[in-house]
Amino acid sequence: MTEPTANNTANHPDAVNSHEGRGVELDPRLLELLVCPVTKAPLVYDRAAQELISRQAKLAYPVRDGIPIMLPDEARKLGD
Repeated sequence: MTEPTANNTANHPDAVNSHEGRGVELDPRLLELLVCPVTKAPLVYDRAAQELISRQAKLAYPVRDGIPIMLPDEARKLGD
């Protein structure tokens, strides 16, 4: 028996897409809405590193399986 198609996001236009060798593509509309939880500054998506970068806070928030982890405790501190 197959799973119901209502739960299948593979063909949904808002789904996160994976491109082999290029990391995960995030929906541009989501990127417009997300801000750094520490500074409220905009974020820059680093597809290769799978991180959302807050230049103002000098933090890199991980993106795991297409899901941004926006917890300061999970963020990597960036060098100067």
